[in-house]
Amino acid sequence: MLDQLIIGFDRALRTVFADAQTVRPVPGEALPEAEMSEQEKRHAASLMRVNHCGEICAQALYQGQALMSGNEGIKKALAGAAHEETEHLAWTERRIAELGGRKSFLNPLWYGGSLAIGMLVARFGDGVNLGFLAETERQVEAHLDSHLGRLPEQDLRSREIVAQMKVDEVAHADTAVRLGAVELPVPVKAAMQATSKVMTGVAYWI
Repeated sequence: MLDQLIIGFDRALRTVFADAQTVRPVPGEALPEAEMSEQEKRHAASLMRVNHCGEICAQALYQGQALMSGNEGIKKALAGAAHEETEHLAWTERRIAELGGRKSFLNPLWYGGSLAIGMLVARFGDGVNLGFLAETERQVEAHLDSHLGRLPEQDLRSREIVAQMKVDEVAHADTAVRLGAVELPVPVKAAMQATSKVMTGVAYWI
């Protein structure tokens, strides 16, 4: 258990403070940079910062859920999802820099809170653990879809990143359902949406 905690602490430091790495090519990297006003660039960078925060939270959630789960199949599924989320971190991080923006100052807070939530959820059993993963990914999918409607139309590089992230999140939700996810109660889903709304609202600015 101590070894897992040490590894987890190292992963937290890398997620929050180190530059993320990607194996897959960055979506849209071959496309030319669009002509955008300074206001459009700031808006796009803020939206990508929100997406980056979401990936920070996802890493922490998966780590917390895996840490408290005794099911090796679930641990493997969470590890696979976390790997792709790491790539999402790299993509959004790079795009924020290209747009002249910055990452959220509150990333350590987002990570710590999400880690605690992941560990708590896992205590309710495998079905709920997977159900939380599936519902999280569904809400992230909807969130990314809304960003496709809010990003500047000409910002194809950002749009390609968000579109591929959406595809990956759908696959994560499908995997959770296949492994036995249970449907979460409506009040729990509503609480998750409310929490997400606060995080995304704050991360857009800070």
